[in-house]
Amino acid sequence: MSAQALNVEVTVVDPEVAVVAVQGDLDADTGTYLHHQLANQLVHGRRHLVLDLRAVPFMDSSGLGIIIRAINDTKRVDGSVRLSALSPALRRLLDLTGISVTTPVHADPDEALAAIPRTPAHAAAEPEGGASADADRAATGPGPRSA
Repeated sequence: MSAQALNVEVTVVDPEVAVVAVQGDLDADTGTYLHHQLANQLVHGRRHLVLDLRAVPFMDSSGLGIIIRAINDTKRVDGSVRLSALSPALRRLLDLTGISVTTPVHADPDEALAAIPRTPAHAAAEPEGGASADADRAATGPGPRSA
């Protein structure tokens, strides 16, 4: 039985915000990789993380643990995790565990990004990266990116 590889694509929107698009099964075999990617974003000052989960067909308890850990880690630095583009199966799992009650869930990454409270640091970064931030957000959709 071969496990589906997990692909994680990070798009930095501004110095404090990143969209993390996850593709593949999120389980005991792949969760550590996602945890390292999320922790790396926090180390680099990104306090607000948007998890784009549209391409995650399966998540087990270890995947839930990674999300809960990310939520707790971002809270420690006055940040947040926002979940977006959940499949009905993932939404049900997050509803049953109560995660969707305590963590914002959005229809897509753009909606999640719009809901992040803006601080002076965000405002200072916005004029510089305004147009490119929009382009970065558009690049978070599923499918291969052309080089």
